[in-house]
Order: sequence, then structure tokens, then C-alpha cells
Amino acid sequence: MKRCIICIGNRFIADDSAGLAVYDKLCEMQPFGAEIELVEGGVSGLNLLSFLENGGRVVFVDAVRRMADPGEVVVLSAKDIVSTLSQDHFGHEAGVPYLLSVLPKVCEGELPEEILLVGIEGGYTLQTIETAADLSLTLALKGMKDLA
Repeated sequence: MKRCIICIGNRFIADDSAGLAVYDKLCEMQPFGAEIELVEGGVSGLNLLSFLENGGRVVFVDAVRRMADPGEVVVLSAKDIVSTLSQDHFGHEAGVPYLLSVLPKVCEGELPEEILLVGIEGGYTLQTIETAADLSLTLALKGMKDLA
């Protein structure tokens, strides 16, 4: 099964850099297996669609707002991403939800079996980044239903 971790955000905006801090941590942890593709998604937006084709499991890592206490890590399913993070498709929060809403319309291959988001609330620490990196790897390998 294809497994992909896509870390997104903007290194130049502190409140939006958590996903890329996790990417850096995951790079330090390599090698963690050829079965996981690690992607520095940055602010690529719809250009990330190609990583979502051909089935498998996709784990996004990104900063979230107003979902938890500062420095906490949350996990959302694809359904939760679309319903919780954005009602419109124009603000920053619309990024992943909009990507997921477009995916079924443009996907030429098999849709992912599972799409998850590891969200990091602002005010994160090194410990938060390490926790999010470990959680991302676990979810990529085992998925949400096997996390317990």
C-alpha cells in the first residue's frame, strides 16, 4: 500500500510553519522505510493532487487554528477536515479542505483509502513537533483505526 506524509505550511510565517518543522524532524529520523513517501508540500496547494492519486494512505501535517490549546496535536479524518476546517474555499484554512473537495473530480487513479490530518495548534514546542512526527509515522503505517 502506498503511504505518503505531506507536510504543508509557510516557513516565513511562524503561525504556519509547524508542518514544515515536522518535515524537518522526519528528515532527521530517516530512514523510516521506503514504503513511506515524505513530501515537503510548503504552499503548493492544488499541485499536491498528484500525491493523492493511486490509493493508499495520506497523512497531512499542518498548523491549525482554534481547534485545541496552544501546542496540542489533533488528528482529523478526511470528513472532519472538510466539515471542521473551512466553510469557504478562499482563506488559508481552505487549503486542505479545498484540495479534498477537488480530488474526486480530477483524480485519474484510485482515491486514497484513508486521508488524515495531524494538526498542530500554534505555540508549539520541540516536544510538540516530535510528538506530531511520531504520530504522523504511526498513522501513515497503521492508519486511524489501528491507532488504539
